[in-house]
Amino acid sequence: MNDEDEGLHTAVSLMALSARTAPKGKGMDSVVTHIVVRDDLPALAAGMKAFGEKHNIGFFIRDAGNVAAAGACLIIGIRGQETLGINCQGCGYPSCAAMAEACRERGEPGAPFSGPNCVIKMADLGIAVGSAVKSASIHNLDNRVMYSAGVAARSLGMVPGCSVAYGIPVSVTGKNIFFDRSS
Repeated sequence: MNDEDEGLHTAVSLMALSARTAPKGKGMDSVVTHIVVRDDLPALAAGMKAFGEKHNIGFFIRDAGNVAAAGACLIIGIRGQETLGINCQGCGYPSCAAMAEACRERGEPGAPFSGPNCVIKMADLGIAVGSAVKSASIHNLDNRVMYSAGVAARSLGMVPGCSVAYGIPVSVTGKNIFFDRSS
């Protein structure tokens, strides 16, 4: 392992740490992280490409190329169907119990995400993703938040129990591979 690879792996671990320690609503942690290392990136990229082809979504295929070329990818998911018991109705249901019941009745196999979700858990996911990319920036890792990588990671079972996930591939090259991309 060269110095850049060693630094990349340390920095991705620190990104996961930032996601883990990000503030959570009511102090209840439902965040799940998973680091996809270089050897496992082809499987994630293949999952992204397959979803894009199946659903005719071009950016999934484009993003798959980025993930395949990355040094690693941090997946951050949330168990968004866990309730907090505060009945805020942000999910669209009159109570947390009603949302939980709706979760049991729904479930579309193959859907990108599974809903409904607790709006506070969705905010927790956003804060965790923001904390992780802040750490990537501090350590000068090129990165990009990808909905497409999270969808594929969920379908591949990388974040068990998560209803929503995002991926953050990272790279250490002379030019940022995540921008100036072809469409």
